[in-house]
Amino acid sequence: MNISDPLGDMLTRIRNAQMRGMNKVVTPASKLRARVLEVLQAEGFIRGYAEVEKDGHRNIEIELKYYDGSPVIQEIKRISKPGRRVYSSVDDIPLVRNGLGISILSTSKGVMSDNLAREENVGGEILCRVF
Repeated sequence: MNISDPLGDMLTRIRNAQMRGMNKVVTPASKLRARVLEVLQAEGFIRGYAEVEKDGHRNIEIELKYYDGSPVIQEIKRISKPGRRVYSSVDDIPLVRNGLGISILSTSKGVMSDNLAREENVGGEILCRVF
């Protein structure tokens, strides 16, 4: 199966799994997906992730996080899409819910949260928004 937006596919899998109350979700592995999951784990939105191999295919198993029975991730939304890329300079990176959420950016220094991008003084492509 050919996926035109792999990151969007992963975000949708996370959303769907949380709606069903699942503890884990599996998605095909890629470097970009792993970097985005590293940011989500560092910011406390997921418990963790692990790369597993099944039937010769590399997958990533994501362990979702819940607090009092409701998902920690209230909303996860793709911003820059294959049909419309969204870039931002360091001065124009938007705040998500007045700092309660994060934007995940792909910068020249790697994939990072908006707070880290401001510290590193770099802009880039806004991949997604999480709160």
